[in-house]
Amino acid sequence: MSQYTEIKLSCYHCGGDCSDDSIFIDDKLFCCNGCKTVYEILQANNMCDYYSIEETPGISKRNEIRRNFDFLDDPDLQNKLIDFTDGNWTKITFFIPQMHCSSCIWILENLYKFNLAIPESEVDFLKKTVSVKYSVKETTLKDVVILLDSLGYLPSFNFEEKTKSKSDEVLKKLYYKIGVAGFAFGNIMLLSFPEYLSLDDVVTDNIKNIFGTLNMLLALPVFLYSASEYYFSAWKGLKKKIINIDVPITLGIFVLFARSYYELITVTGAGYLDSLAALVFFLLIGKLFQYKTYDVLNFERNYQSYFPIAVTIIKDSAETTKPLDKLEAGDRIIIKNGEIVPADSVLISDSANIDYSFVTGESVPVYKTNGSIIYAGGKQVGKSIKVETVKDVSQSYLTQLWNQDAFRKEYSSNINMLVNIISKYFTIIILGIASTAFIFWAPSDIHVAFNAFTAVLIIACPCALALSTPFTLGNSLRIFGRNKFYVKNADEIERMAKVDSIVFDKTGTLTETNSSDINYIGEELSDERKSLISSAAKDSSHPLSQSLVRALLPADHYPVERFEEVFGKGILAIVNGAEVKLGSDRFFNGASKVNGDLPNSSKVNVEINNERLGYFEIKNKYRPNLKAIAANLKSLYCISVLSGDNAGEENNLRNFFGDKARLLFRQSPFDKLNYVKDLQSKNHKVLMIGDGLNDAGALKQSDVGISISENVNNFSPACDGIMESKSFNKLKDFVNFSRTSRKIIILSFIISFLYNLVGLFFAVQGLLSPVIAAILMPISSISVVVFATLSTNLTAKKQGLL
Repeated sequence: MSQYTEIKLSCYHCGGDCSDDSIFIDDKLFCCNGCKTVYEILQANNMCDYYSIEETPGISKRNEIRRNFDFLDDPDLQNKLIDFTDGNWTKITFFIPQMHCSSCIWILENLYKFNLAIPESEVDFLKKTVSVKYSVKETTLKDVVILLDSLGYLPSFNFEEKTKSKSDEVLKKLYYKIGVAGFAFGNIMLLSFPEYLSLDDVVTDNIKNIFGTLNMLLALPVFLYSASEYYFSAWKGLKKKIINIDVPITLGIFVLFARSYYELITVTGAGYLDSLAALVFFLLIGKLFQYKTYDVLNFERNYQSYFPIAVTIIKDSAETTKPLDKLEAGDRIIIKNGEIVPADSVLISDSANIDYSFVTGESVPVYKTNGSIIYAGGKQVGKSIKVETVKDVSQSYLTQLWNQDAFRKEYSSNINMLVNIISKYFTIIILGIASTAFIFWAPSDIHVAFNAFTAVLIIACPCALALSTPFTLGNSLRIFGRNKFYVKNADEIERMAKVDSIVFDKTGTLTETNSSDINYIGEELSDERKSLISSAAKDSSHPLSQSLVRALLPADHYPVERFEEVFGKGILAIVNGAEVKLGSDRFFNGASKVNGDLPNSSKVNVEINNERLGYFEIKNKYRPNLKAIAANLKSLYCISVLSGDNAGEENNLRNFFGDKARLLFRQSPFDKLNYVKDLQSKNHKVLMIGDGLNDAGALKQSDVGISISENVNNFSPACDGIMESKSFNKLKDFVNFSRTSRKIIILSFIISFLYNLVGLFFAVQGLLSPVIAAILMPISSISVVVFATLSTNLTAKKQGLL
């Protein structure tokens, strides 16, 4: 007879049964990939001593009840949700209503620690969104959502309504919780009057017992419903071995509840249920205030600080421009060489080469054919193309792309570094202080001990600390936006405040692009040749190219078969079978129809089918008030002007900027980049101002790069800010305001930090009750926001920006 021995396979991590031995590492078996992943994380961080605490100490995730997210596997639904995909990487933005403090930000921006297939996750705290990039081959959208849910940050999905509706739904639930807590708070206080009045006769004692029972019943919905969000957030954080800011708040609520029920049941005291209800009520009021303030700030940021650029659209068979914020689904737009596709679109032209480096960081162009979808953020390389938008433009998505790591500069804000350090260790320190206060007071007065313990946990909540920086900076960004100066992110304000050198590109920055006088010198141009030249020039966004197109109207436009633009030199195109070459002397190896530089003008040579025909003389027209602007700046900063043109403009520029300014001509994009590097090597903080075309490298290299917008889609992701040309005369005011804003940021931060220290001092001394702490917490947040808003507004008004 054969004997069979049943061998039980157990999971090394959680001790659960393993159905087979298919999931293992070395000699260790696991019941699921979740347990295996936890073990791998611990092993990679040399933390496997965790398993010496006890046998199979882990928590099994296999049998945990989870929400069903199978609907996220539907391809059509995924297309509605995702922002971008190229088959390898997918980007998606989630609305996270549970996000409310700096601890939340830290967790959500470290998702890679829980899933290696998520290399990037970035939070927009004010909008309560997180943008996630994940590998399509290694994980799925459903797995990403399951991870977020397990951390306590279930995304809000609403496929018919916009984010505003999602926010309204969250507010509706918050109103219900505030209503329950407020109702209970008022009635518990009313029923506690015998205690407040210290009435001790027999009849009153009976009434007090009845009232105590009623208070216990009234406190239950506050404890179980109104405060539930704090419990879920704290529990899910602890399951992931993260101590978030909701842990001390939850602990304080539990201590008040347990102590109160113990005293009322044993008839040893009146408990603290009025304090509990008041605490939850005021915590929720503070959260409501934050939501409302975020909504106001977001409205300003999204709708009044829009990208001050326009796109070229086809309307009634003619080309015209349309502001980006007015672009709608169904508009047909023209994308020229180097321009960004502003919204998801369908390709109308036969083909296109789309560079998605703005989205993915990969600069290899992707070949697209007629009818293909082109995602927002793609950049056309080559001849101009026609596309039809299929979605409304999402400026928040473009801003998100603009702020991704590929375009960030190696700079760490001192304020942000301090906030991050405090956020990381804050909760542990506060728990230590609260415990110390309890141990100190417990032997002499247990009532004071509980009060001190709970008050420390509440008063030290870093809400004011978390709000001080974003609200100060948010208001500063809003003021910039109202003056048509769109800044990429808050760090640029701090960098701009430290600038000591300003570098200007000449063409398109100091000069106006729409009002140049143009003369042609050379062989006579037939209508055929004019059409060839205009057709080649129209696919370029360079100011000189656009000046040629306007000068040659109403020339017919021929199809462009091949297009190549060498930034800083010129254009080579095949138009209607003819080779057209336009550009500077350097583009023609120094050969020209005229010897020497043209005074006060730029020169564009013309060659068709290897036959040199002549050149266009384009007289520059400088921006109004340039002399006054230069006079204000040259006394405060080191001024430099870089130009790809000849030195014919030197005398004019000297009149504007004086003898101390450095003027450099015939500068290639590479030369401009090196010049900025040279200044930085001498410890200068450089502000570079250009048009974003042939100076993109210098804009990115500079400490702060600003692109001037002249009603065309010349947005460069390499820049840190976009300034409408009409606001150029406010440049000095912008720089001065950034300096003042930085001081306000530091002062707001100090005020918030001092509030926490003073509150902790009184709480540890037992002089601050939990109720007063709960009242003071939203008041401190309000005071910080009011201070930041009033200070920045008054400063802006004084400097003429409001």
